[in-house]
Order: sequence, then structure tokens, then C-alpha cells
Amino acid sequence: QVQLVESGGGLVQPGGSLRLSCAASGSISRITAMGWYRQAPGKQRELVATIISDGFTNYVDSVKGRFTISRDNAKNSVYLQMNSLKPEDTAVYYCKITTMRREYWGHGTQVTVSS
Repeated sequence: QVQLVESGGGLVQPGGSLRLSCAASGSISRITAMGWYRQAPGKQRELVATIISDGFTNYVDSVKGRFTISRDNAKNSVYLQMNSLKPEDTAVYYCKITTMRREYWGHGTQVTVSS
């Protein structure tokens, strides 16, 4: 059974950096896309960044130039480097892996940006 485990969240001051990691356990194949989403209190979950099988990346406008998504296919892992963090980046961050058959979600990791 496939499970996604996120790590790397925490409390950081404005302007700081964090690196989120998401690793898939179990057998997973035919991955078409990997991505990060976030949900702030009282708001809907939103797409932050995605990376598809050919390496093409996409970001929500609010994080462009600050966040970088990357992946390690051999480890079935996806990462999110977050720089120049702002209080409005505070949210629970979830990773998602999409295959040709279904999608998998992690349980989330809290990111809090506060002084």
C-alpha cells in the first residue's frame, strides 16, 4: 500500500527558508505528475507547484521566484524549496503524486511563518 510521508515543515521567521520533502513508500509506478498544495485556515486548498514527467514545472503566481519544486524519480520523492517566506505562506502543505491509475495524497506538514 502506497503512503506519502511529508517532512520539513516548522516555524520560520519572515524571510527565512524551509525545504519540504515527500517520499512515497510502497510500490508506485507510471507517475505522471508530482505536486505540492497548501491549505491555510479558513481557505480552500490551493495548488502551489507541480512538476510533470518531462520536468516541466508550474507555480502559483504568489510563489514564483521564491519556491522551487524538484523530484528524485529513483526515490519516488518530491521536494519544495521555499525561500523568502512570508506570513501569508503559513498553511498546511500537502504533497500529491498522480499516476496513470490514481492519485495519492500525504497527510500534510505545517509551515508557520511568523516573527
